[in-house]
Order: sequence, then structure tokens, then C-alpha cells
Amino acid sequence: MGRAFEYRKAAKMKRWGTMSKLFPKLGKMITIAAKEGGSPDPDMNAKLRTAIMNAKAQNMPKDNIEAAIKRAFSKDTADIKEIVYEAKAPHGVQMMITCATDNNTRTVANVRAILRKGNAELLNSGSLNYIFSKKSVFEFDKSDDIDLEELELELIDFGLEEVEEDVEPQESGEDKEIIRIYGEFESFGALTKALEDKGIEIKKANIEYIPNTPIKIDNEEHLEEIENLIEKLEEDDDVQKVYTNLE
Repeated sequence: MGRAFEYRKAAKMKRWGTMSKLFPKLGKMITIAAKEGGSPDPDMNAKLRTAIMNAKAQNMPKDNIEAAIKRAFSKDTADIKEIVYEAKAPHGVQMMITCATDNNTRTVANVRAILRKGNAELLNSGSLNYIFSKKSVFEFDKSDDIDLEELELELIDFGLEEVEEDVEPQESGEDKEIIRIYGEFESFGALTKALEDKGIEIKKANIEYIPNTPIKIDNEEHLEEIENLIEKLEEDDDVQKVYTNLE
């Protein structure tokens, strides 16, 4: 793994550690999932089930989750939509910025201002289609009960593309071994069901933007500049996640 990857991984808990920012962001995704799936019942709404699972992985309280579901069907709730912005940052870094917003005008103005201060610029939609691939990504704990070769063969028919082993840093300082699988983004629902049917407890499940040809930045000042820009973007209430083509 490159130094850039480890640098970003070490900063991950710092960026997402502020609960006052994290829970509202997770709540928006739960509200969107409940509304788009047409049901407040996670057993009948796969997208909502996944959003709740991701929220629980971040220790979001049950009351917050239930409130987010209720907002989806309240007449007083503004219509929240998912939107993706593309950007060109310094040092050859490209970005996909996913947002959840009830006001596109406000969100794009905020994102553009943050990018400008970070010597970056907003691009036209579709500009980075050749840089990133949209993928279904799932994570679960590594276990002796799981035969990875067998799992890979079984999931190919459901859209699986790649299986990898990784470690995830914990607050205790000890790394936890995890399995991460990638698949076609259109196969998100099929892969979710296939994993659940096998009794695998999914820890995280998302549609992510994966760089086709990652780049490496060895200059620490340049790397810090990009990390600061990512932090500023993710501090915005409407920004959900920033994906880059960094290694």
C-alpha cells in the first residue's frame, strides 16, 4: 500500500469522528433510501436496510435512525436528492464529490468556493468518466468460516469482480482484518442479497467511485494540501464523501 493511502487512512477517523457532522450526513442517506425504496420497513426496502447498516457501523443511535426514516414520509421534510460533482485538484488529483442536498444552488456554490480556495476547480458532469469506475463495495470481517476462493466462485454470477483482504485501523490501536469485495454497481442489490443469504454480516456497503489508474504522491506538502482540501469539503453539511484518484 502506498504512503498516500496510509496517510489518508490515518486521517479517516479524524475526518469522520465528529458526531455532530457524521450523524446528520448518515441521516440524510437513510431518509433518501426510505423515500426512494417506498417503504419505512427495512425488510421490504433493501436500500434502506443498507443505509441503516452503514449508520449502525458508525454507532448512530437507534432514535436518530428512526427519526431519519420518519422524515422521509413527512410532508414538512424538504426533498433531499443525491448529486455528484466532479473536480480537478492540484498535483494531478481528480475528485468525485457525492452530496445529499435539498438545495442544489446552495450546495454547488459552497463546493465551488471550497475548491477555489484549495486551488481546485469544478468540472462539467461526465468529465471524469474515464478516470473512475462506479462500483458496488462491501466490507465484512475476515473469518476462518469463510472460504474466499469458494465465495468468489459463488458470487461471480451475482456481479462480483474482485475480492481483497485488508486491515482496518481501530481506536484501540489494533488493526482488524477485513474482506472487501467489488462488483458492478448495477449488481448492488443482487450482491447484497447473496451475501445475506450466505449468513455473512456485512459491515459496510456502498456505491463508490474507484480510480481506474491511481496516482501516487510522495511529496508530503502536496499530500497535505490535498488532504486539507478533502477535509474542508467533507466539513460541508451537504457533502457525503470525496473520492480521489490517489493510490
